[in-house]
Amino acid sequence: MAATDTTTRGIGWRLAAFRGDGYDKGRPALVQALWLSMSSVLQAWWVPPSVRARVLRAFGARIAPGVLIRHRVRIHWPWKLSVGRDSWIGEGVWILNLEPVTIGSDVVISQDVLLCTGSHNRLSRSFEFDNAPIVVQDGAWIAARATVLRGVTIGAGAVVGATALVTADVPAGAIVLAPRAERRDA
Repeated sequence: MAATDTTTRGIGWRLAAFRGDGYDKGRPALVQALWLSMSSVLQAWWVPPSVRARVLRAFGARIAPGVLIRHRVRIHWPWKLSVGRDSWIGEGVWILNLEPVTIGSDVVISQDVLLCTGSHNRLSRSFEFDNAPIVVQDGAWIAARATVLRGVTIGAGAVVGATALVTADVPAGAIVLAPRAERRDA
């Protein structure tokens, strides 16, 4: 490919042509608006976790018993969320679930984790969506400030270390760590 071919590098997009082809928000506009207004209230520290779970269920989330959802948790579309029994979702977690996010039982999602099912096709002239679901299987732990991107499955009992960026499936029982900074003397 010639260095002057800019369409494969994303230059030359026509963003005004974006239509969101193939993306289904899953609920009518009124329900979306109600959720967006309610979601900011749910993030407050003074809302008990049991109330958060009940409101999420009312909007279609499948939340099993014993789930702990801390404050400042952002969930894009609750009707695209499923959380298994006795899982913990730490404060500041952002579940950007344009597509389904399935979290198993006894899972720990630590503080400020990002689960992001959305992306864009850089080869599409109109920068259309390139989304895919995320699955976190039973007993997995995603540590603080890690990011899990679209289409990834975190296997049962796997550990994703703090600040790790996960772009591919993590096998059951595996440990994935972020690169560590090393001290270098001048």
